[in-house]
Amino acid sequence: MRLSLPLPLVLCAALWTLPAAAADLDISVQIPRLDVAEYHRPYLAIWVEREDRSVAANLAVWYQQKRGGAPAGSDASPPSVAAAEGGTKWLPDLRQWWRRSGREQTMPIDGVSGATRAVGEHRLVFSEGRGPLPPLAAGQYRLLVEAAREEGGRELLEIPFEWPSSKQVLSAKGKTELGVVGLVIKP
Repeated sequence: MRLSLPLPLVLCAALWTLPAAAADLDISVQIPRLDVAEYHRPYLAIWVEREDRSVAANLAVWYQQKRGGAPAGSDASPPSVAAAEGGTKWLPDLRQWWRRSGREQTMPIDGVSGATRAVGEHRLVFSEGRGPLPPLAAGQYRLLVEAAREEGGRELLEIPFEWPSSKQVLSAKGKTELGVVGLVIKP
């Protein structure tokens, strides 16, 4: 018995078997060791902007997370104001991120916000259409990484990129609060 299907149905079935054309953003962020008397881990925001400077996606926001208070009846000192607020009081120090998107956010942002990170290299991978990276329209974009540190400075790095494209390996180097920030786009 031979079964014949209409051409549109055959094409539709063929398209369903193809893999989705999603791409990955592989980001590495280097937090340098600073020789200072009082070191505080930096607050950090990573986001993607469109050509018109509107925010396409908030990818990561690292800030001081709320710590648990001392057990009842203990002689430990009370938690600091920053600990009681979960560190959100200092998020406006990430000035560019705060002005473009941060003030509109309710913290914590599921899948985006997390605790500050120690000195070293940190890697984040985002797949288009999953988690905080929505599907992006074709065009020019910028990856922005901003760091601010208590008793320290601020730094903002921009990495322009084109979407979609073939594999791209891009980077920017900070001067104080950030080391090398790398961006690998994998189609």
